Amino acid sequence: MSTAQPLKKLVSGVVLDLDGTLLNTDGIVSEILKAFLVKYGKQWDGREALKIAGKTPFESAAVIVEDYGLPCATEEFISEITPMFSNQWCKIKALPGANRLIKHMRRHEVPVALASNSPKENIETKISYHQGWKESFSVIIGGDEVRNGKPSPEIFLEAANRLKIESSNLLVIEDSLPGVTAGKAAGMEVVAVPSLPKQNHLYNSADEVINSLLDLRPEKWGLPPFQDWIKGTLPIEPWHIGGPVIKGFGRGSKVLGIPTANLSTEEFSDLLLEHPSGVYFGWAGLSARGIYKMVMSIGWNPYFDNKEKTMEPWLLHKFNEDFYGEELRLIILGYIRPEANFPSLESLIAKIHEDGEIAEKALDLPLYAKYRDDPYLKMS
Repeated sequence: MSTAQPLKKLVSGVVLDLDGTLLNTDGIVSEILKAFLVKYGKQWDGREALKIAGKTPFESAAVIVEDYGLPCATEEFISEITPMFSNQWCKIKALPGANRLIKHMRRHEVPVALASNSPKENIETKISYHQGWKESFSVIIGGDEVRNGKPSPEIFLEAANRLKIESSNLLVIEDSLPGVTAGKAAGMEVVAVPSLPKQNHLYNSADEVINSLLDLRPEKWGLPPFQDWIKGTLPIEPWHIGGPVIKGFGRGSKVLGIPTANLSTEEFSDLLLEHPSGVYFGWAGLSARGIYKMVMSIGWNPYFDNKEKTMEPWLLHKFNEDFYGEELRLIILGYIRPEANFPSLESLIAKIHEDGEIAEKALDLPLYAKYRDDPYLKMS
């Protein structure tokens, strides 16, 4: 995608948030709270996810103690739950696009600060599990090094100060509302990457809202562009998924004229949480039939406004009959675009066909074509 992006503003450095922006902490938080609240006979239902996103650890704990009416003080709650978190930090994965972004900034010698509401010691521990991260940040600031955490601009102003760059020349990348508020209050440009689905409308104070780090275009901010897009596709770390084909919404072939081969999403909820919504492509193997090119959407399909995040692969081949129940295996190799809403069914169908053409051509490139022979697809 070498199309020139209109320049929004020239910046000379970047300030990154950590949890939810670079690291996929949401899943771990839910897992731990679920286990912890059982002890008090309560059930974590995720409704606080919005309230605690981006807050300081103390504020988040206070919200949970109050909302669940726990019979303990906030301090007590924190001292009990902290060791549970420390044991899990080694398991937290980088969000898609995080390693790519960090390497890119380092390669081009762009000054980068890491500014998080977490205590500095916790930040250092978390990033120690990710190779090359620590040495990529010129500055690391924790919430315990300033008087007020985000949404106060203090932590970002301190980052500007330590980077020795005017705050108006810095770009903040944040996933939470307190973080966006703090960045704007510090006079910085802010790109929001909301970590909670369907919340984009809340981020109107950000200068740009993107779906995931895969969609960041640094050149819009006068920073060196990524050079890794190939013929409209972005190669990603390949991932595999498989299972029997199930009946979907019945709208693929009926409404869109595009028969999708759906997999049960229940078994893959963790994988679905891990990968941003959007359009992907790769190879598909059907146990009784062979191997086909495939394009797939992950997400909420804004046009149909799904309640659940789904995964809908479209095998680029004309089949004469249904194959429900057959084992389907997928290797996902690249990313095409973020999920979008469409003004009409026609424009949605046109876009899906365009995605199909991009995937069809890309899969002939040696980079992607070689996976056609992957043993995973050939289950015998």
